[in-house]
Amino acid sequence: MNALKKRNDIKIVGLCDLSTQAMDQFEKLHGITVVCKSTNLQKMIAKSGAEIIFDCTIPAAHKEVVTKALEAGCHVLGEKPMAESMDDARTMVQTAAASGKRYAVIQNRRYDPNIILTRKLLNQDEIGKIHTLNADFFIGPHFDGFRTQMDHVLLGDMAIHSFDQARYLLGADAVSVYAEDWNPASSWYRDGANAVAIFHMSNGTVFTYRGSWCAEGCSTTWECDWRITGNKGTVLWDGTEGLSGEKVVGDSGFFRETEKLILPEKDSEQLTSHAGVIDDFITSLDQGTRVQTECTDNIKSLAMVLAAIKSCETGKRETIHI
Repeated sequence: MNALKKRNDIKIVGLCDLSTQAMDQFEKLHGITVVCKSTNLQKMIAKSGAEIIFDCTIPAAHKEVVTKALEAGCHVLGEKPMAESMDDARTMVQTAAASGKRYAVIQNRRYDPNIILTRKLLNQDEIGKIHTLNADFFIGPHFDGFRTQMDHVLLGDMAIHSFDQARYLLGADAVSVYAEDWNPASSWYRDGANAVAIFHMSNGTVFTYRGSWCAEGCSTTWECDWRITGNKGTVLWDGTEGLSGEKVVGDSGFFRETEKLILPEKDSEQLTSHAGVIDDFITSLDQGTRVQTECTDNIKSLAMVLAAIKSCETGKRETIHI
């Protein structure tokens, strides 16, 4: 909401929620006055004249909210994950295509200047052909609400950020996965607070993910701790400004001689996080450009999540289908 309020080309004209009290509180909290508040989405759109819907509902509601908004003539920027099943996600993509309206997903980490810098470094090709990408995610947020009761909570709610980051860094998609998740006795979630997953990517890279949402102490960042290994060197990124790397410069010896990589310049003009997503989305509407997190792209990150969950349940390596 703060990112929206800073723009002079967006006006909040309507609110829709199952709770009228929640809408009243939201209006008061943010100091706005809307044209229409309603528990019925189509009614709110019709009365307010809304052109864009921001879908901030829980995952179970995404399909209904997104498809109804698209069918009512609105563009949609929605929360992750897109949907709870691939069938639902495909329906949402098809509805967007049929409506002629834009539907993108809030994958705000793609707009972090540090991941942009990391990808720029990888694209300089100084570490050669990347063969292994590792991500560690270990934090202990004490959520309440729907997350505490979710099945496969880490994979189902959070891991899509890391999986989408992997696709962004590699410029590749996942083709298969083997995964396991479990819930430690000390977990405050009902199911699946810990997980590991091994993905085979379309460019031949193996991407490994280790994560916990009930890890107390020595936390990584929300953006993960990354090690990217190529045949000529390695890049390390801690998810924030801790980016470094080394490349091989010698061709003999038990351990080859290496030197530190010179980092590229960071883009100081880059809008970050949610402001970056929103700016990309609005620019796409104004200029007819493509959004990085377009539904046709983001469904590939969702497919990684759902295939990993299926692998946990079947105990088998699963092929990833879009």
